[in-house]
Amino acid sequence: MPPVTRDDPYASYNFRIIVSNVSNDGVAVSGSFTEASGLELEIPPIEYRNGSEDITVRKIPGLKKFTNLTFKRGITGHVDFWKWVVEALDGKVRRTSGQIELLDENRRPVMRWNFNRGWPTKYTGPTLSATKNEIAMETLVLAVEQLEIDLT
Repeated sequence: MPPVTRDDPYASYNFRIIVSNVSNDGVAVSGSFTEASGLELEIPPIEYRNGSEDITVRKIPGLKKFTNLTFKRGITGHVDFWKWVVEALDGKVRRTSGQIELLDENRRPVMRWNFNRGWPTKYTGPTLSATKNEIAMETLVLAVEQLEIDLT
């Protein structure tokens, strides 16, 4: 999906996360999350210099690094993501793909980030307190091996 351009920037609160092959029936699971972060990549430079060259250091592209994706949501009782975490705890890491879609005001996708070979690397349950008036939030962290913006 090519990014849809316009003069006004899109709001960051309108998004959807879809992860393939998480549920037992193989259907993509869509999550209603309150926050998604980690849409980052890095190509760190490798500094190199031959002894016979000028005193300038060359910079060569190094290995690609993709940051872990972090998703936060209020607990609703849907346990498909939790079952995926339990499989990883049992040594059966199921790598999968997914996407994060930025939506416009009419809930139509305008930009999409695809990730590949993702798997759950961390789960954090809610902080429970009888003295606070807050939503019970859980956090899911995925390690990913590829992140790209869908330009097709």
